Amino acid sequence: MSHPTVLEVVPGSPAANAGLDIGDELVAVNGVVPTDVIEYQQLIDDPDPELTVARAGTHTKVRLDKAAGEPVGLRLNASIFDRVQTCDNHCEFCFIYQLPPGMRKTLYLKDDDYRLSFLYGNFTTLTRFTELDLARVVEERLGPLYVSIHATDPEVRSRMLRNARGGTSLRWLRALLERGVTVHGQLVLCPGINNGAVFERTAAEILARYSKLATVGIVPLGLSRYNTEEHLYPHSQEEAAADLDAVHFWQDRALEMVGHRMFFASDELYLRAGMEIPPSEAYEGFAQHENGIGMVRAFYDELEAIEAGDDETPPVVSGEWRTIPSAPAEFYRARKHSGSDPTGEPGPAAILTGPYGEMALRPVLGRMETLARRPLRLMSVPNEFFGGNTGVAGLLTGSDVMRAIRSDVEPTGRYLLPDVALSGDTFLDDVPLDEVRNIAQAPLIVATTTAGGLLEAAVR
Repeated sequence: MSHPTVLEVVPGSPAANAGLDIGDELVAVNGVVPTDVIEYQQLIDDPDPELTVARAGTHTKVRLDKAAGEPVGLRLNASIFDRVQTCDNHCEFCFIYQLPPGMRKTLYLKDDDYRLSFLYGNFTTLTRFTELDLARVVEERLGPLYVSIHATDPEVRSRMLRNARGGTSLRWLRALLERGVTVHGQLVLCPGINNGAVFERTAAEILARYSKLATVGIVPLGLSRYNTEEHLYPHSQEEAAADLDAVHFWQDRALEMVGHRMFFASDELYLRAGMEIPPSEAYEGFAQHENGIGMVRAFYDELEAIEAGDDETPPVVSGEWRTIPSAPAEFYRARKHSGSDPTGEPGPAAILTGPYGEMALRPVLGRMETLARRPLRLMSVPNEFFGGNTGVAGLLTGSDVMRAIRSDVEPTGRYLLPDVALSGDTFLDDVPLDEVRNIAQAPLIVATTTAGGLLEAAVR
């Protein structure tokens, strides 16, 4: 087991006062060698914990002067200290199998670790879950967890996961729910495989056997041009509309039977079907917002609040998977603004986005222009890097953005880039943000992917 190293020390914190420094290796807390950041956080919450650290090959014991529950002021470089539980499924629809060769190795890591589900909202299939895992989750109240269901028919689920344990591993889902653990589910809906009659059975059995699920997100199959499964294909408009009709039916049944809608379809399905985005109340708190469910409605709601002059802080509906304070953003794409952005020149602000983003923003572009008091235009960037039906802003790549900017001949005062396209200051294809900025004929500003964030970036 490798020991985590200190990535950050907060000035003035108990850790800083004790002399801890970046690069120190954390060996133990109160004599216990933690296996992950969850256990570490529980140990470090004690008053005056004693840390064993390794520095220059020498082990040193350091006692921190802190109250129980007081933040220690350390951020570590890893979440899992022993070994990430990798995925032994071979799902035909897995997007990792559809990545192009030559990308950084971490992008090809398939995890099926309940700890990363708790920390970052990663979906687990539970095919590698054990009695010991169940005992720890229940004892330490590690929830919510996020579970990929896909189908409740054992044969269909095993076939989709290409794993014989897929047909039996949902017993762990029932065990978690019976012990009061909050769980959110997900179905990746693949036309001709687990939609139609299979989805009807899945929804019925969820209500009958897993009715304590907090939510079930229904997201459509995503395909890149590197897909090798010939029988997989994306939703047509008609198929998307039919699947949404089924989701709406089971929402109504769930509302009658368990008191909440439970089933929630992704924005992408509504956009593909050309159907109206549901009202806010239909999302019941936006619990799977970061899974692409309710993002468009939350954006519209925020825009409406801005138009109404509502100065109150908008409610947090991001559904963003939250990590505990000391956990790094290694399994979740970290977003951050990069320094001070240039002011820009007069002229339209061009919003860089994917095809689905353009579909969502087009109906409200005029309202945004009124609020921004300047012309805005949408630049839909085709995703040639991944190809297929990849069209979300979060999968924009630097190479595609540069291609779009180079071919842009419209007057532009500034380009607005949604922060979801970046991990730190780097695109998914490892292109640095500065490289894109250097070729842009106008300042490129990273904007928070909200109504307020886009408007702020447009007028600053």
